[in-house]
Amino acid sequence: MELSTARVCCVLLSLFTGLASGLEIISTGPTSIEKASGQSVKLDCQFTLAPEDSGPLDIEWSLLSSDNQNEDKVVILYSGDRAYEDYYPPMKGRVHFNSADPKNGDASINLTGLKSSDSGTYQCKVKKAPGIRSRKMLLIVMVKPSKPRCYTEGPTEEGKDIVLRCTTNEGTKPMQYSWERTSDSKVLPASAVLDPMGGTINVRNASASASGTYRCIASNRVGTEECILYLNVTPPPNTAGIIAGAIIAVLLILIIIAIILFCCCRARHRKKYEKEICNEIREDVPPPKSRVSTARSFTVGSQRSSLGSMSPSNLHEYALKPQYDKIPSSEEFERPPSHAPLPPPSAAKMAVPNLSRMGAIPVMIPAQNRDGSIV
Repeated sequence: MELSTARVCCVLLSLFTGLASGLEIISTGPTSIEKASGQSVKLDCQFTLAPEDSGPLDIEWSLLSSDNQNEDKVVILYSGDRAYEDYYPPMKGRVHFNSADPKNGDASINLTGLKSSDSGTYQCKVKKAPGIRSRKMLLIVMVKPSKPRCYTEGPTEEGKDIVLRCTTNEGTKPMQYSWERTSDSKVLPASAVLDPMGGTINVRNASASASGTYRCIASNRVGTEECILYLNVTPPPNTAGIIAGAIIAVLLILIIIAIILFCCCRARHRKKYEKEICNEIREDVPPPKSRVSTARSFTVGSQRSSLGSMSPSNLHEYALKPQYDKIPSSEEFERPPSHAPLPPPSAAKMAVPNLSRMGAIPVMIPAQNRDGSIV
């Protein structure tokens, strides 16, 4: 019984010694690396083989999932004496083995053009039957600050609180901000309160001495960027003068509007008056001279024709009619009809048939309007 126990112990000791002298990963570098985006990094994985390791060599680099429900992503692979460097599409062309022949004991890889999405835990697994070993490394890809933007908040007037702000759109946190004055005394105002995490500086009860050039520096563990801001503290505006000027401007506008309305109403009234004057009929305006002479010649000629056509027996009847005694003068034609004298009453009125039997000839006398013109 004691002999069998001794044999078992010898067998276990030989197996343990064989395993200890087999495949081993001998890298002793840091297991956590921080790099900036765009840089390159080497993930070290050195190993040794023993004569007992006679199986095929397989090397596998994978990006471990932070969630246990997701599968790990194989980044690069070496199997069957061949390297598969474009195995992972997001890192295609950016991941390579450090050695041209990883069988020599160098399973390290190089990552170029790092991105923030490359951050994670990487595992190097080396297999060569009967041995298998692995090593994990944490890679943190940090983004350096982008160009910050400097600006002021609030009115930059004397007696006011002025806030100088500095912000960046990109950059891995934690981010630190610092302000410094680059002009004059290069010392921040005594009333300035600095917030290094928020990137602000509050100048309370600012005065004209706070004017000058300021510089903000944004930094994290992988880089720095800066911006320049010029602050000009101005005196407060004259509020009373502004109000008085506004009132004067409003009054001038109202006066101009009133003048325009007055001119428009006056022009409209004048136009209406002229139109009424044009439509008014004036009775005291004498007719044109040419029409008076025409009426006179027409009347004289008509009476002469009437007299010539009468017989001697009819002259007596014609003489009894006083309206045919004389030719009207030009003064009578020019006299308004309202002042024309009435003809004397006739001696006797004769009927039309009696005049016809006596040999009278009908004569047409032209009609006249109220101003004496012939119609």
